[in-house]
Amino acid sequence: MITLPDLLVFVAALTAVYLLPGPDMALVLSTSAFRGPRSGLMAAVGLAISRTVHVALSALGLAALFHTHPVLFDVVRWFGAAYLLFLAWKMLQVEKTEGFASANTTGKGLEAIRSGVMTNLLNPKALMFCALLLPQFISTEHDLTAQYLTLGAILVGLGFAFDALYALTASRLAKRFSGSGTMQKATKLMFSTIFGFAAIRLAIGGN
Repeated sequence: MITLPDLLVFVAALTAVYLLPGPDMALVLSTSAFRGPRSGLMAAVGLAISRTVHVALSALGLAALFHTHPVLFDVVRWFGAAYLLFLAWKMLQVEKTEGFASANTTGKGLEAIRSGVMTNLLNPKALMFCALLLPQFISTEHDLTAQYLTLGAILVGLGFAFDALYALTASRLAKRFSGSGTMQKATKLMFSTIFGFAAIRLAIGGN
């Protein structure tokens, strides 16, 4: 079984990662700021789904396939970079009139889930992160499935908790500054720049 000290170290490592700015955080913040808290939480659900997939793929050893076949890694990496550039462009297209009035429609919520899944799933480094981190806390002397389920649940659950916090915080800040056109333009530019920078970093980051 996984010992309590190992679990604490695992949680601490995840906390440090989830506190670092990145495309996942930017997606939740921007979605919540421009579409409202519900859509922000839906984006968080999409990220949780993708992280669950990454944990499963890591357990199946498919991350090793990326390592032994760099071309596959590069294909996913380029698709991920292209998708982040698409998000950057889409962010710039958000009209000033769009915001909390249209935040709670089902379509936008489903779109937010899809964006969350795609943003994380098309980042092969997220899969490699799971593949490198989880085995450090796995003991071959005990049930591997139970250990992966435990650690995977913590990884996904803690990530969702942070994303939900970011979504609610961004929503409150957006409401406070909703009357400022200048602030909205600055926010759009900031998030589109973050997505663009993340795309470039992913594209040229190599293996």
